[in-house]
Amino acid sequence: MQNKVALITGASKGIGRQAALSFAESGYQTAIVATNLQELQLLKEEIEDTFGTQCFICNGDLSDFNFVSSIVTSTCDYFGSIDVLINNAAWRSVETMRTMSLENWEQTLRICLTAPAFLAQSCARQMEKARIRGCIINLSSVMSDRAGGNSPAYVACKGAIESLTRELAVTYGPNGIRVVCVRPGYIDTSMSTDYQSEQGDNVSSHMIKELLDFIPAGRGGAVIDIANALVWLSSEKAGYISGSSITIDGGLTSNFNSYSTKKLQFPTQY
Repeated sequence: MQNKVALITGASKGIGRQAALSFAESGYQTAIVATNLQELQLLKEEIEDTFGTQCFICNGDLSDFNFVSSIVTSTCDYFGSIDVLINNAAWRSVETMRTMSLENWEQTLRICLTAPAFLAQSCARQMEKARIRGCIINLSSVMSDRAGGNSPAYVACKGAIESLTRELAVTYGPNGIRVVCVRPGYIDTSMSTDYQSEQGDNVSSHMIKELLDFIPAGRGGAVIDIANALVWLSSEKAGYISGSSITIDGGLTSNFNSYSTKKLQFPTQY
């Protein structure tokens, strides 16, 4: 993978940061995208010092379409090509549809849906031109079909990105470009700990405790769980996977009721 290039959005923290490290560890050159320049610089230093691979910083806001349009061009100017795109960046407000503003709705769509769509378009165009059998991976969420009632625009985007994945796979597949979607369940990141009540109290720990009671794996997910899957899905070992949405949730969406409830019925079996 020494000469392959992975472009990763939302790379300053969480899943995106670990993905950048995991791709670099696998020998990829990396282009990392986020709004926080200081965090990107620290990540670049860690990648280059630890793995000896090159890292290119793209610092900007994905809600700015001029910036989105420049990412693929600047990355190709630096590395010459792109082999893998990881559409990971996300933004959302925590509120119900009762209070959702048009500004928050459109901001979420720009970052979580429009930017991934046009980054995929730009990357695929470059891959076709260079005859690269590349891979585009979009990050969705199990919330696409298990809504929590607290992030309507985000939930809408995650459902849409799964549909978009199928469309892109059909469009670009004949030229050797695979498009896959990954649907994480509960993963321990900063976006999992910012839930507040109307009174301003952080209720994240209560929500996480309740959610963990539904997960057969017995634990929440770690960012490495998703990063490992992203690296594998980008490789030739996953060469026949395209147009699919892969759920990585420790069994959460397979479970109907909590383990506390199961123990009421079968106390010696659960």
